[in-house]
Amino acid sequence: MDLTVLAKVAAAIAASIAVVGAGFGIGRIGQSAMEATARQPEASGNIRTTMIIVAALIEGVALFALIICFMAL
Repeated sequence: MDLTVLAKVAAAIAASIAVVGAGFGIGRIGQSAMEATARQPEASGNIRTTMIIVAALIEGVALFALIICFMAL
């Protein structure tokens, strides 16, 4: 079997794990933000701001992981 095929499969698996992990993390952030807003509605602005910042950081890490996976090819 050709090693380039195995490398492509490994990069695809690694990229899919990175995307699934980012999706799971953002889902957990949304869940926690909704619970926090339900507990303290007056703090919803601060909670939303923090949620957006953390979601952007997770997306950045996921994008970095995808770039590294494709550079490995």
